[in-house]
Amino acid sequence: MAKLKFAVHPLFFLFGIYFALTGRIFVFLIYTFVAVIHECGHAFSAARLGYKLNRVVLMPYGAVISGDIRGLKFRDEITVALAGPFTNLACAVFFAALWWVFPETYAYTDTAMFASLSIATVNLLPCMPLDGGRVLKAFLSLYVKESVADVVLKITGVAFSCVLAGLFVYTCFYSVNFSLLFFALFAFFGTVFSGKDKGYVKIYENAFQKAVARGAEVKRIAVSEITTVKKLISLMDANAMTEAAVYGRDGALKKVLSPKEVFDIAAGDTLYFTVGEIINKKPA
Repeated sequence: MAKLKFAVHPLFFLFGIYFALTGRIFVFLIYTFVAVIHECGHAFSAARLGYKLNRVVLMPYGAVISGDIRGLKFRDEITVALAGPFTNLACAVFFAALWWVFPETYAYTDTAMFASLSIATVNLLPCMPLDGGRVLKAFLSLYVKESVADVVLKITGVAFSCVLAGLFVYTCFYSVNFSLLFFALFAFFGTVFSGKDKGYVKIYENAFQKAVARGAEVKRIAVSEITTVKKLISLMDANAMTEAAVYGRDGALKKVLSPKEVFDIAAGDTLYFTVGEIINKKPA
């Protein structure tokens, strides 16, 4: 998985100070750690497709990612979006299983378990810029025009924010829950101001020159002509110069791609092409 770059929003520090003054700094740190684990789930899934998270920004409510997802099919976008919440759910299940085997660990891991469960649940809500909103948009785009999917997503997001706002008003008559108001505003502004945000950036973009400059090791892999570029990328080592021996369906060697050719293929918008289709387009 490619190295992540982190940045911190100023409000993140203000929230940290607030939690410290209220004696809940440990809870704040746990939720921050769980949010980072969430983003690592996205990063690992994106890396398997030949993309990387370009930048992770720690926010008061968790973390956000940026980059470029152009070139990914909608089904792969769904996979990458769900990777974060599923990583949190896996952590929650792990802690619950740990309590079953070692009950004494509950006192040390209960906060992390509930933080993992809550972050996973919140991120599955169907509004932007949460993962649930990304999944909904990608799913709808499989069957209708993307512009129609955007309209449906905005209606869903605004409706959801109105429901949360209504629940907040209801709690004002009993025990005020400001978290509902916060999420209502977050869902509303996230929906209204969502645009063509960029989520991931190609791992191998301009990588050839960098690899040559640092003196990388040369490796060779063997692939079939029916291997997709997406699969080829998953077999590559980002820290090495990779040659690819391409074999035909009959087992005969068709071509040996140089590291430069492999990098060029990986950096192109050809994720869903086969290696055979690529080399057949190039002059021998």
